[in-house]
Amino acid sequence: MKYALSALAGATALAISLTAGPAMAQDGGIVVYNAQHESLTNAWVEGFTKETGIKVTVRHGGDSDFSNQIVAEGAASPADVFLTENSPAMALVESSGLFAPVDADTQAQVPQDYQPASGKWVGVAARSTVFVYDKTKLTAEQLPKSLLDLADPSWKGRWAASPSGADFQAIVSALLQLKGKAATTDWLKAMKENFTAYKGNSTVMKAVNAGEVEGGVIYHYYYYGDQAKTGENSKNIGLHYFRNQDPGAFVSVSGGGVLASSKHPKEAQAFLKWVTGKGGQDVLKTGDSFEYAVGKGAESNPALVPLADLQAPKVDATTLNSKKVTDLMTAAGLL
Repeated sequence: MKYALSALAGATALAISLTAGPAMAQDGGIVVYNAQHESLTNAWVEGFTKETGIKVTVRHGGDSDFSNQIVAEGAASPADVFLTENSPAMALVESSGLFAPVDADTQAQVPQDYQPASGKWVGVAARSTVFVYDKTKLTAEQLPKSLLDLADPSWKGRWAASPSGADFQAIVSALLQLKGKAATTDWLKAMKENFTAYKGNSTVMKAVNAGEVEGGVIYHYYYYGDQAKTGENSKNIGLHYFRNQDPGAFVSVSGGGVLASSKHPKEAQAFLKWVTGKGGQDVLKTGDSFEYAVGKGAESNPALVPLADLQAPKVDATTLNSKKVTDLMTAAGLL
């Protein structure tokens, strides 16, 4: 799909807003509220603009911050597209009736497992829950068989997580859907007794690598990203995939949606189609994000354990509820 080039045709017409304040599209381009990794979305935007000539202004932030902001802005939001790291943020915007239906051509590019049945948004990438562990302190036989095992008193003081982050809260959202409120409440209470809190998944990984704690619950790509660089923050670490449809095998879907209030719906839909198509999904294979590609026939980075081998539990992304999760985590003293 080709569009008429603007006055900046021929040049990379990428415009990125890194500061707070109104995010206004330039010369009819689109505005993306981006909660995904900056480098990944910047690569998507560059590829899209180079191919179509459509300019994109990106405003970077977090899942919860942007989803709440979009709800507060309502029909007055300047955003045309919303990209997230985890699907609970998409579910919040969807439940507020602020997404337009995703074009059928775009939906057709992504398997149903990675998009909601509502068709209001679509998966753009995915990330796997893992238990990172200190290989000098734990053997394979000593690893937890289930995420739920970390509630056992034998794990007191031995594992870590970053409960304030959207990543961990998405994992708890899956636990809530899979096991229910009572089991999740009990697990969170035990977590409070057993775990050590760090701020950020990268910090959890560094603490495990440094021997401060034996293991931690994070997403997979922090390990692969460090290994692709110097490996200094992961040299002592092993990755444990819970598999067997365990809540700890949860695969979180990163989402993309077009706002119903978009002033440039055609261009916004074109962006989402490009991200979920060959161009956008190839960025996941060849780039440095180490997130999984989710498009039909798309290949992920060959360094990763194949998505099909993770034996992830089936989770309905539309029902993941960040508000219920933060309420439970607050009640447990984790937030």
